[in-house]
Amino acid sequence: MITEIGHFALILAFVVAVAQSGLGFVGAAKHHNGAMASSIMAAVVQFILLLGAFFVLMRAYIVSDFSVINVFANSHTAKPLLYKIAGVWGNHEGSMLLWVVILALFGAAVATFGKSLPAPLKSRVVAVHGTLGALFLIFILIASNPFLRQSPVPENGQDLNPLLQDPGLAFHPPLLYLGYVGLSTTFAFALAALIDGKVDAAWARWVRPWTLAAWICLTTGIALGSWWAYYELGWGGFWFWDPVENASLLPWLSGTALIHILVLVEKRGQARAFAALLAIITFAMSLLGTFLVRSGVLVSAHTFASDPSRGLFLLILLAVLMTGTLLVYVKRVPQLQNAPSTVKGLATREFSLRLQSALLMVFLITILLGTLYPLLVDALQLGVISVGAPYFNTVLTPLVLVMMAIMAGGVLLRWQKTPWLIWCKQAAQSFLISCVLGVSLLFVIVH
Repeated sequence: MITEIGHFALILAFVVAVAQSGLGFVGAAKHHNGAMASSIMAAVVQFILLLGAFFVLMRAYIVSDFSVINVFANSHTAKPLLYKIAGVWGNHEGSMLLWVVILALFGAAVATFGKSLPAPLKSRVVAVHGTLGALFLIFILIASNPFLRQSPVPENGQDLNPLLQDPGLAFHPPLLYLGYVGLSTTFAFALAALIDGKVDAAWARWVRPWTLAAWICLTTGIALGSWWAYYELGWGGFWFWDPVENASLLPWLSGTALIHILVLVEKRGQARAFAALLAIITFAMSLLGTFLVRSGVLVSAHTFASDPSRGLFLLILLAVLMTGTLLVYVKRVPQLQNAPSTVKGLATREFSLRLQSALLMVFLITILLGTLYPLLVDALQLGVISVGAPYFNTVLTPLVLVMMAIMAGGVLLRWQKTPWLIWCKQAAQSFLISCVLGVSLLFVIVH
C-alpha cells in the first residue's frame, strides 16, 4: 500500500507541475497576481509530493521490499544500510526520480527565497521549472516507473552492481545531479528574461548565485567521480576521457564560461546576448549528458541503462526544448545587442573575461566533437572508430597552457586599460611569490 502512495504522489506531482507551468506563464503575461501566487505555491507542493515519493522508494530499499521490481533488481538483504540507500539512485528509474526531486527542489527554492525578484520574472522562472518537471514526470510514469510491482515476491534481490558499492559513489551521483539539474535554474532565468526582453545587470546579479551553487556541486561531483575511478577502476589516473566523463565536463565548461560572462554583464552591462546563449547551452549540455548515460549509445562504466526507447524520448525532449528556446533567443537577440559592447583595449579585465570564455567554449566544442564523432560515424555505417586520450591530450594541452597564462595575467588587469608598466611590475611580483611558495611546498613534500 505504501508503494502505491509513492506512485500516486508522482501522478499528483505531474498534475501540479502542469498547473504550475500554465498558471506561471499566464499569470506573468496578464500580470494576474492570483495566478502568479498560485504558481509559486504549486512549486512548493510539487517538491513536497516528489520528496514524499522519493522517501517511499527509499523505505522500500531499507526494508528490502522485493515486491518492488526496482528494489529486487538493485538490492539485497545482506547489503549495508548505506548501500541500500545508495541503491535508490544506483539505477535508471531511481536516478530519474532523484533528477525530478532536485529539479523541484530548485523550483521551490526560487519560489521561497526569490523574494527580491520581480513578480513576472519569478513567475516565469517557476513556470519553466514546472514545464521541465511535467515533461520528465510523464517520461518516468510511462517508461521509467520505479514503483512497479511483481508477484510472486522473491526471497532476495539481485544486488547492486559491486562497482557502485563504494562510499564515493554513494555521494557522487547526488552531488553531480545537484550540479546538472541545478543548471536548470540558470536556464529558467535565461528563458524567463528572454521572454520578458530584459537580460540586464540586475538579471545577472539574480542568476549568478544559482549558477555558482550548481557549478560548485557539479565540480565536487566530478572530483568525487574522478577519485572513485582512480582507485576503484584501476585506470591509473583521475581522468580517462571516458565518454560519460566527458558528458559531465561539458556543462562544467560552459557553466564556467557563463560565470565569467555574468560578471561582465553585471559590471559593464555588456555581452548580454552571449550570457543568455551560454545559459541555454549549459543546460543543453546537462540534458545531453542525461541522454548519453541512459540511451545505451555509449559503452561506459558509468551508464545506467541501455534502452533505446528511453534514449529516443530524451533526445526528442532535448531537441524540442532547445529548438523552442533558441527560437525565442533569435527573436530577442537584436534587442539584447543595443547595449554598447566596445572593448577598450587588450589590457583590460573585460577582454580577459571574453577571451577566457571563448577558450572554454573551444574546449567544449573540441571535447563534444571527440565524444560524438564516433557515434555519428557508427550511425552512418561508415565504420567503427575510437577517439581516446591521445586526441584530447594533443589538442587540449596547448590550449590549457594558453588558458593558464591568461588566467594568471587577467586577475591583475583593471576594467579600464591597464598601463603595461604597472601590469609587468605586478606580474613580476606575483611570479616571484609563486616561485617561492612552490619551492617551499616542494621542499616540505620531499622532506
